[in-house]
Amino acid sequence: MNKAILLAAGAVVALGSAPAFAQDADPDYFNGVYVSGAVGLDAPASGGDGLVFDTDRDGAFDNNVRTVTGANAFPGFCDGIALGATIAEGCADDDEDIGYAVRIGVDRRLGGGPIVGGLLVEGSKSDATEFTNGFSSTPASYTVARQLDYAISGRGRLGISPGDGRGLFYVTGGISYGNIDRDFITTNGVNSFTIQGDDDVWGAQLGGGAELMVTRNISLGLEYLYSTYDDDDSSVAVGPGTAGATNPFLLVSGGTDLRSSSTDFDIHSFRATLGF
Repeated sequence: MNKAILLAAGAVVALGSAPAFAQDADPDYFNGVYVSGAVGLDAPASGGDGLVFDTDRDGAFDNNVRTVTGANAFPGFCDGIALGATIAEGCADDDEDIGYAVRIGVDRRLGGGPIVGGLLVEGSKSDATEFTNGFSSTPASYTVARQLDYAISGRGRLGISPGDGRGLFYVTGGISYGNIDRDFITTNGVNSFTIQGDDDVWGAQLGGGAELMVTRNISLGLEYLYSTYDDDDSSVAVGPGTAGATNPFLLVSGGTDLRSSSTDFDIHSFRATLGF
């Protein structure tokens, strides 16, 4: 969170000093084409997730992985990346990290008044990583990881620009097409593990922010954006590898599919923006 605090503090200082740069206010602010960039902290929005299993491979992840004695082979889960092979060693949190975005858009003052409407297209990338982990009684750990490689989004925004029109408070929302990077980490050295599913996903975004023209053509702002992507097509196929026939993953159908219990990949973004 220190990165977010530094970014937010820098933006607030810039916003607070803005009047010194705006001696000749332009009544036509937020009424035309602009380009802008954003940088900030991205935080995965997972909470309480675990792993789910499809041992009979019927497409429904509604089974328990059981040993030959019928015992549950997965006694525990954690929302994070495993620090070892056992539950006692615990898990580290999701990896909050920097997110980047560039956008081009157009704003219009509706009826010449303080209400501003607009459309934008944005390309973004995130270094934040979400982890979901399960522990087997072997013991072994199994961690599913996913990260937003890139996203292309189309959003509208609607806001109010009071007073001399140099400031804008807005809400924004729209659709997003994303590509997810996936990884799988395990201490199980006998089974085989294959990541499967489409990396391309569709989602939605909703947020809001504030923007201030600090010169005739330059704006600074703060923005929050919530992004959610439908990631129900991804899983990890567990195969025999060098495991014996009594391996819990193999007992029902010769293999098992596993994935995170959450089929949504959600990200909170806290950004500082610079526009031209």
